[in-house]
Amino acid sequence: MGVRREVFDEYEAAGRLKVSVAAWRWATGSGLVPAADVGAGRWSRAVVEACDAEGVRAALPGVIGAGVAADRLTEALGVPLPILRPRVTASAVGHLVRAGLLVYLGGEAEFPDVHPDQVAALARRRDLPALLDRHVPLGPDQAARRLGVRRTDFDVITGRLGWLSPIGAVDVDFKRQGGVTTIPLYSAEDVALLEVVHPSVDWRAVRMIAAGRRSPLAALEPVAPGGDRLLLAGVARIARVGRAAVVNWRRRHPDFPAPVGGTDVHPQFDSRAVVAWLLAHDKIEVPTGPTVAYLTTAGAGGAVHRFRLDDPWLTLAEDPAGEDSLSGWSTDEDADTLGALAAGEAGASVRRLSAPGAGPLAVLGQVRVVDRFRSGSGGLRLTLAWPARLRGAAAEGSAGGVVRHGVPYAGPAEGCACARHECGGLVPAAWCAEHGNDVNPVMEWHPGGGLRCTALAARRAEGAARR
Repeated sequence: MGVRREVFDEYEAAGRLKVSVAAWRWATGSGLVPAADVGAGRWSRAVVEACDAEGVRAALPGVIGAGVAADRLTEALGVPLPILRPRVTASAVGHLVRAGLLVYLGGEAEFPDVHPDQVAALARRRDLPALLDRHVPLGPDQAARRLGVRRTDFDVITGRLGWLSPIGAVDVDFKRQGGVTTIPLYSAEDVALLEVVHPSVDWRAVRMIAAGRRSPLAALEPVAPGGDRLLLAGVARIARVGRAAVVNWRRRHPDFPAPVGGTDVHPQFDSRAVVAWLLAHDKIEVPTGPTVAYLTTAGAGGAVHRFRLDDPWLTLAEDPAGEDSLSGWSTDEDADTLGALAAGEAGASVRRLSAPGAGPLAVLGQVRVVDRFRSGSGGLRLTLAWPARLRGAAAEGSAGGVVRHGVPYAGPAEGCACARHECGGLVPAAWCAEHGNDVNPVMEWHPGGGLRCTALAARRAEGAARR
């Protein structure tokens, strides 16, 4: 006669309900069944027998491996993958499970099986990049990718300069390539914060170094052990505030880090303690990735394509005789497509450009690819240019396109149905008897919202002020 069991572990509970262990784990992790009531990983007979076996079974139609989950999270970060963002690995899924963001359903603890729906929900979260930085450490190659620098430059940061220290290590068996090797692991947050903590470094220049060239980091002085300290002015530079604001924080917040050296007039603070305090009090943020510019172009044949440029640098000329330029990190495929669209005398036209620091722009034509630069870290930086006189504000809607204003040589009559603008121009309405499709009047055309449009509007305003 069998012993009547009163306490069940997860294997016994799954067997009692005739469901898989993975299904039981998902049911407990998702709250479908009550939490363990008689100790860690132990359920009473009453709790187990009260569970709906069919409901537990139906809640887990299948599982996916860590590699598949990693690929789906990588795809959620952006296609193509942005610069300053390494691929999500199978081991990263293990870290997400240990952080409580995914439920462990089986397999190796380092590379666990997980629920596909839970992975999909995590992939949809807008804070996914921040979650990865917070919970997933990076090896040296991944950390260099996260910072956007060459591996040799990252070794300088961790070695000679002493700005980062490992938070752990992992043994990797490279089999035919030397056997087991111990790889140091770094906090992804600490890596991302390097730009914030060291604002005096020209990080753009460091990322733009070509292979074999000397890095700007080589001229910097290393930090002595225990000597990574900040004055009040240094804290202010990190937080992008004035020194007086930091003095005020010290006075108002009793948890502000205490000085570790210096004098009463010029106290010194431990850099790590200060950064932790600034993060905790929302004075600084962890950069989660590069800024992005989106570009919709049309070639001479009318083909329309949409591109993304990471870490864009947009320069707009103030003279109609000058040129505008836009550079950003691209993929080889996008660079080749853009080059083909811009080939020929007419070049390409920009139907819509959305970039930080500027409203939606469009360019009538003559957009050219003027440079393709390969950095030492492997990234491709593309530079486009076009005549400033052809730039204007993009039309509303995703299709974009330059709205052109026409300044009539004869003033419009009172019956004109066209929209008027401050430059003195108008956008013809198709049915207007004076400027519509059936008339084709003689006008001076210019891109609406462009340099010529702005100059004409200023001239009319000056004339009105004199009257």
